[in-house]
Amino acid sequence: MLKNKAYIFISIFLGFFCLTYAQDNFTYQLKGKRNPFIPLVDKSGMLMKLDKEEEKGQSELSIDGIIYDKQGVSYALVNGRVVGTGDYAGEYRVLKIQDDKVSFLKDDQIKEVSINKGGDN
Repeated sequence: MLKNKAYIFISIFLGFFCLTYAQDNFTYQLKGKRNPFIPLVDKSGMLMKLDKEEEKGQSELSIDGIIYDKQGVSYALVNGRVVGTGDYAGEYRVLKIQDDKVSFLKDDQIKEVSINKGGDN
């Protein structure tokens, strides 16, 4: 009986202690990180453009490498970042990845860039 009263007292004390010293307002500090409440994928299942400030100044596209699978999912290394079909590389959206070039879309204009080239094809 005495043990039960001790457990009850300790439980009440700890509950009161936690409520008394609980932090009232918590503000998330981004500190250069992405907002965790913004989804990573849009409704169609494509990766959303996240680093707007970082990619803002990139107008030239450089294809450093391509992982091409004719029957599966292909990826390209564009300006040092791995992207897939539907992802963004700067202001350009990746339309199609082929074995030697990548097609991008920006302002209803299609731009094709070959691997290890920075210009149009």
